[in-house]
Amino acid sequence: MTMGKIIFYEDRNFQGRSYECMSDCSDMSSYLSRCHSCKVESGCFMVYDRPNYMGNQYFMRRGEYADYMSMMGMRDCIRSCRMIPMHRGQFRMKIYERENFGGQSHELMDDCDNIMDRYRMNDCQSCHVMDGHWLMYEQPNYRGRMMYMRPGEYRSFRDMGMSGMRFMSMKRIMDM
Repeated sequence: MTMGKIIFYEDRNFQGRSYECMSDCSDMSSYLSRCHSCKVESGCFMVYDRPNYMGNQYFMRRGEYADYMSMMGMRDCIRSCRMIPMHRGQFRMKIYERENFGGQSHELMDDCDNIMDRYRMNDCQSCHVMDGHWLMYEQPNYRGRMMYMRPGEYRSFRDMGMSGMRFMSMKRIMDM
């Protein structure tokens, strides 16, 4: 299994103190007081602007982010990160219109750019990820705020601190 590796830097353009990370990190403030640039050397990561994988989430794949805050429209520094394990094999997720797996439901095995167009669903409030790792987006065509979903049951997005968010598109996280 290939491991992911991300290096965080205090200042823009990879300046200042750095912190190298190869796994999940729930609170970066113990390593760096601030973070304004980073390099993803391998793998993919989800980064969060609050500790403990809370707050706004952003997906980062291999590359250099000399000033990620302006690039990604972030208002706050990265405070925690999660390494996304690469999944080989099929992808499966069931999305539900209501909380607690209620209402209309549909099973996805590939990307969906608009649940309204494809399934006539105008809301998605819970889901069950059976296989693979997914990104769910607030707007159609993979735009707006996003949430990283690992295999598991998600009974209520609202209880996960995502109140007021509706997910309208979903994308598989594939090995690039």
